[in-house]
Parts: sequence; C-alpha cells; structure tokens
Amino acid sequence: MASFNNQAEPGAFVPLTDVFDSQRIYDLDVDSDEFKEFLVRLRQSVNDIAMVLNVKDTGYYYPVEFVNGQAYFPDPALSSTTTQNPIPRQVFRKVINFGALPNSSTKNVAHEIDITSGFIFTRIYATATDPGTSFIPIPYLPIPVSGRITLSVDTTNVIITTNSNRTNYTICYVVLEYIKS
Repeated sequence: MASFNNQAEPGAFVPLTDVFDSQRIYDLDVDSDEFKEFLVRLRQSVNDIAMVLNVKDTGYYYPVEFVNGQAYFPDPALSSTTTQNPIPRQVFRKVINFGALPNSSTKNVAHEIDITSGFIFTRIYATATDPGTSFIPIPYLPIPVSGRITLSVDTTNVIITTNSNRTNYTICYVVLEYIKS
C-alpha cells in the first residue's frame, strides 16, 4: 500500500509524482517483455490507489446511514479458533438534523437507527448555530456551567438537554458514528 514516508505522521497516501514516463509508454512494443512489465507496474499502481482510497475517511455527512471508510480493530472476542474470522469492523455514520435547541429542557429526536445488542458508538457529537451570530459545539460546558448542554443517544432518540434558553440556536446537526455487530 502506498504510504507517506514520514514515520511521525503515518497514513495511507497516493504518490503525487508521475509513476510513468508517458513518452516512454508510446515507444514500447506491445509484444515485448518490457511492455508486460509496464502492465504489471500499472496494475500495482492502480491497486495502490484502490487500497489507499478504501481506507480514507469519507467526508459525506448525510441524514442516511453511510459506511464512512473508518475501520476499527477486529472484535476481540473473535480469534482463529472461533467460527467467525476476526476482521476489521466498518464504521457507519448518520447525521441527524436536530433542529432548534430547547429552552432549559430536554428535546428528543428519533435517529431511526436499528440498534441491536453488540452495537457500539464510536463518536457522538454535534454543533449548533445561531444563524450569523454564534456557533457552539455540543456537548457544551461553558463557565459558568449553568449554561451547559448535554448530548446523549438511546435506542430510539438523540437527546439534547439545555440548562438555559438556547432556542435562538435554530440549526443543530448531530453526527453519530457506530459499529454494528
């Protein structure tokens, strides 16, 4: 797999330099061993691109379930002795358009995810916007803490609780990322 050479910043990257001299390709005889070697190298390069692409975190944030390209380590309960093989677990993402935040209360919005036993959330976060004025992350813990906003999820809903009037934050997107088992 193609990768970035800096060990301090590991990751999967596609080389930015030309892999092949295009003029040299035109000069190759299609019946030569050199051309066959070119085809092998071309296939390896395309495979490197596919491998890097398949492990990148996809930047789609939609209100539907989406495999985002993240992968977690295999389920620790699985091994070479279990009937199911240990394989990396795909992470799914869904964005909930939560709407306006509540006034010193709790608001529930259905997430419509079929949560079963073994379901694992990997990230739960949100942002709220008072259009053109203010933007806050959720959960939010300002000083004084009386203005805090909490975020949680149960098997049916996304739940946001405010300790002060936050109704002027009329846009709120909640991002849920999870592993299904």
